[in-house]
Amino acid sequence: MSDGTVRLEYQGHVALITLDRQAKRNAFDETMWHALEQSVSQLKSKLPRVIIVTGAGKKAFCAGFDVNPDNPQVGDLIGSVEKHDREPVAVLIKRIRKALDDLVFLPVPIIAALNGSAHGGGAELAVRCDLRVMEPVAAISFSEVRLGLMPDWGGGVALTRLIGPSRAAELILCAHKVSADEALRIGLVNRIAAPGKVLEEALNLAQTIACNGPRAVRSALKVIRNTPDLSYREALDLETELAVNLITSGECIHGISAFLMKQEPQFPDE
Repeated sequence: MSDGTVRLEYQGHVALITLDRQAKRNAFDETMWHALEQSVSQLKSKLPRVIIVTGAGKKAFCAGFDVNPDNPQVGDLIGSVEKHDREPVAVLIKRIRKALDDLVFLPVPIIAALNGSAHGGGAELAVRCDLRVMEPVAAISFSEVRLGLMPDWGGGVALTRLIGPSRAAELILCAHKVSADEALRIGLVNRIAAPGKVLEEALNLAQTIACNGPRAVRSALKVIRNTPDLSYREALDLETELAVNLITSGECIHGISAFLMKQEPQFPDE
């Protein structure tokens, strides 16, 4: 499936979203936001077990928001700034947030395959995913403050939860460019791929996840995603509730039976 600047394709139980606006380093404009929204709508109607998000080309994963004047959204923002009119700015940011929220809140693991550098909103998109695989020559930069802006795609919140307030403050407030090695060291990414193999590495990771019980993966993921918002006891109670529901669903019969028979489990889709 394809819709111009955002391509969606299925590879078995894995869905691949490719941001493809290479002339603009895969930066988002109005057309691209609409294409992403269409792709998410398709994903909701045919939910895979794992989703990978990557960029086209070798230079950029995503350069964030396209600030060039030929992006109509930029003209709208300039008009709002000149008039000190908050409403159009709020509408745009809420629209961007909803588009990303609708993607990253899908109840399956989402892997960012950083084929190239991620700047600004691109870095925010990466940290809002559940897992990240990175090219060794790529870099991540929360560069918004250099433009007199701040993270507003949800990435400031996500980064703080991922690596802690102090490190997040340095990366955001200094617009510090993070190499792949540093990103791995501070827990910003999960893996560094071999050169040119980031998508292959992400697909291998996705296939490993997709071979496991889909209900089990979704249930465990729900606990992982919600734990930062809950007290310790609330998180434990959520884990217990979901574990009971999972066992009652009977999915474990497939896994335990295969284990006892020394076979690879074949879990059915829900």
